[in-house]
Amino acid sequence: MNDETFLNERIEVLAAYGDGLNPCRPLKFKQPNGREVTVREIGLRYPSAQGKRTLHIFDVTDGSADYRLEFDSERLTWHLTREGDHYAA
Repeated sequence: MNDETFLNERIEVLAAYGDGLNPCRPLKFKQPNGREVTVREIGLRYPSAQGKRTLHIFDVTDGSADYRLEFDSERLTWHLTREGDHYAA
């Protein structure tokens, strides 16, 4: 991500759940300011241990900006933790 902004916003996420290698896929999310973002591609997805909790990290893009979403599998909450512009110099 270029020109990153570090955030800690709780967000609403529409996700698809299934089986296979990617059992959870965020499809779109809504920020607290009401802005909706449609996920066009998932870059990386990996688990991260935070004490006894596991966070599932998703690096995604809408085609014009990159985002990092974190899903807390214990609290069942989603957070937007980073946003970066593709075209920053």
